[in-house]
Amino acid sequence: MTRRAVAWFGLAKPYRFERTLAALAGLMLAAVTAASFLFFETTQRLTAGSPRALFFLYLVALFVLAFLLVPLPRLAAAPLTLAAIELGLGLGSAGLHGLGWGASLLPPDAIVFYRGFGWHPLLQSVPLPSRPGDWGRTDGYHNAQGLRGPERVPAEVRRRIAIELFGGSTTYDVGADDGETWGEVLERLLGDRYVVLNHGVPGFSSALHVVQTAFYQTPYGGRPACAIYYLGWNELANAHVRGLDPAYADHQVRSQTDTLNARRLDSLARIVSPTLALATRLAVFAADTVRPTPQPQGTPSGKPDPALEAIYVRNVHTISAINRARGIRTLWVGQAMSRERLARESGAHWVPFVPAGQMGPMIDWLNGILRREAQALGDVYVDVPAEKFGPNDFFDIGHFVASGSRKFADLLAPTVAEACR
Repeated sequence: MTRRAVAWFGLAKPYRFERTLAALAGLMLAAVTAASFLFFETTQRLTAGSPRALFFLYLVALFVLAFLLVPLPRLAAAPLTLAAIELGLGLGSAGLHGLGWGASLLPPDAIVFYRGFGWHPLLQSVPLPSRPGDWGRTDGYHNAQGLRGPERVPAEVRRRIAIELFGGSTTYDVGADDGETWGEVLERLLGDRYVVLNHGVPGFSSALHVVQTAFYQTPYGGRPACAIYYLGWNELANAHVRGLDPAYADHQVRSQTDTLNARRLDSLARIVSPTLALATRLAVFAADTVRPTPQPQGTPSGKPDPALEAIYVRNVHTISAINRARGIRTLWVGQAMSRERLARESGAHWVPFVPAGQMGPMIDWLNGILRREAQALGDVYVDVPAEKFGPNDFFDIGHFVASGSRKFADLLAPTVAEACR
């Protein structure tokens, strides 16, 4: 067996050192891969079953193929070359992204990332109706109207007191299984007279809530009694952006297409292979009408941003005016975050100009604006103190797990029942 192995790698007469070189190249690449794997594993950036874990499995498959082809070194060079390119693009782009230069091609470390969304000409990306058999999945069921939650009978909706929810991923409730979102818990707490319809979409901020309110508020006809807006976190993506567009259209809104994987081409290709990801992105850059989002320019700061405040206040007033003209009561809810987790927050790429450790004060600032404007408009502001939640009620700094969703609904229910009769 040893003689066969030695001959396999070209070290037995007649010597075939081209085989030896192929094997050595494979061993060096495998060592780099193993070191990278250990780095991600020890820094808790590698989850079993995630696209990033599959990336390393894919590299192992390339190395196995290369070693099987060592007796044919020219053929072995093909998987080795591909492995080197994948490693270079994946790890290199991730390193540059960490320095703030460009996007990472390394697959994400998330078992479930946004699926079931499609491009929309006004909202950039919206939930697409799920297949009926998909109810019960952890990544969110979208009913026939594209709302998170169960299917509804239009006549039943019109007979009940309708409450509509607007917000981003914390309203969509990405950490909750079907049937356990805070919107669904709130409906059960309010009783059979009520129906709660969830318009939440991950990444949406007040600019897109204006569009939703103006054009997409009543999917079943009739008129809701109340509209609840739970917002604040996604506004921070626009803090201290230089020359901020009044509709957030230069950065945050434009990013929705890629945040929710709403491109038909790009969303299919960037799961495992950085090379394929780069190729499809180049194709997108060349041919897709929806242009990629440019990197925003700005200066990091933990101070209030007057430009953002002016836009935020205008959007709140616009939403309130639309609802008032339709006879709909508006309820505003400031963002509840995990204080314990925020204290350990090291910064996030989706809020590019909010320094580490400043997200909590900035959220408090936005919540203060929302409370002030709601009172001035005669709307209802629901104060949900962060102190009511523990770190185990969140899976990150602001998204609930099931216990947090239940607490949040419990805290909302009395005010909602009083205001929405």
